[in-house]
Amino acid sequence: MRALIYTLAALAGHASAASYGPELEGFPYPYPLRHYSFSSQGTSMQMAYMDVAPTGAANGKTAVLLHGKNFCGATWEQSIAALSAAGYRVVAPDQIGFCASTKPEHYQYTFQQLAANTDALLKHIGVKQAALVGHSTGGMLATRYALMYPEAVSRLVLVNPIGLEDWKALGVPPIGVDQWYQRELKLSADSVRAYEKSTYYVNRWKPEYEKWVDMLAGLNAGPGHKLVAWNSALIYDMILTQPVIYEFPLLKMPATLLIGDADTTAIGKDAAPPEVKARIGNYAVLGKQAVKLIPQGRLVEFKGMGHAPQMEDPVAFHRALLEELARP
Repeated sequence: MRALIYTLAALAGHASAASYGPELEGFPYPYPLRHYSFSSQGTSMQMAYMDVAPTGAANGKTAVLLHGKNFCGATWEQSIAALSAAGYRVVAPDQIGFCASTKPEHYQYTFQQLAANTDALLKHIGVKQAALVGHSTGGMLATRYALMYPEAVSRLVLVNPIGLEDWKALGVPPIGVDQWYQRELKLSADSVRAYEKSTYYVNRWKPEYEKWVDMLAGLNAGPGHKLVAWNSALIYDMILTQPVIYEFPLLKMPATLLIGDADTTAIGKDAAPPEVKARIGNYAVLGKQAVKLIPQGRLVEFKGMGHAPQMEDPVAFHRALLEELARP
């Protein structure tokens, strides 16, 4: 019934009527959701995560999946299934400030802090080393984690990571936290759908994408909408001001960029002047530039795909992902 509702909403183009709690209460995750309780910056909080055992012959390896800004651990659903079937233990956390995890009233968001939180979680559940797969903003976080804990990362895979260019240095105007907050308060299912269709999916839309619109819009429309919007504003400020591209030459492990080359994602692009807007977010160029900076870098491009190739063409994407993870 829920799938039918998503499909009808997608075909009709109507705004989602969903409303979820501030920790995404009410939204169904594809695997059992667990919680890691800890203290950070003087506040007690919890990280939600899925820890999925292999369904195929176990290979003794763990894959950790790091979601993007407009995504959650749940959006890795098909990747978890593919990796688990291939013998991997799969851990997919929701970062603090996102999805089913705590939304603190005050938090200094840095990729270093989120990496430290993630490392604490992995140590708590007994993961000493893993292949790290980061998508979008999760690619920025995966890079920071790999720089901080190189011995804990066997291989790094970055799926259309953002932060491959320094938008503020390229002319995106300053956007303060208060401005981000006002923008986030206006978020709706229609605005999410329109943005994702044009930027993530190259103006191609499938009914199965609708539940991810429902997830994000329902979280922002729920009883915690102001706290959700405030945390989102703080996170956008982190993304805009902490590019990771300058540190790619320091990566010590094999790293693969899996890039949908038609992606046009660039934070703050809509606020940039036309001449800046025209030259940022060009992943057909960014992937090729970025891989040259990584000592053990590889580039795999998905021609004509957008920001989320793992959702656009799961079969081709997971074939490539498993091939990269199997490399020595």
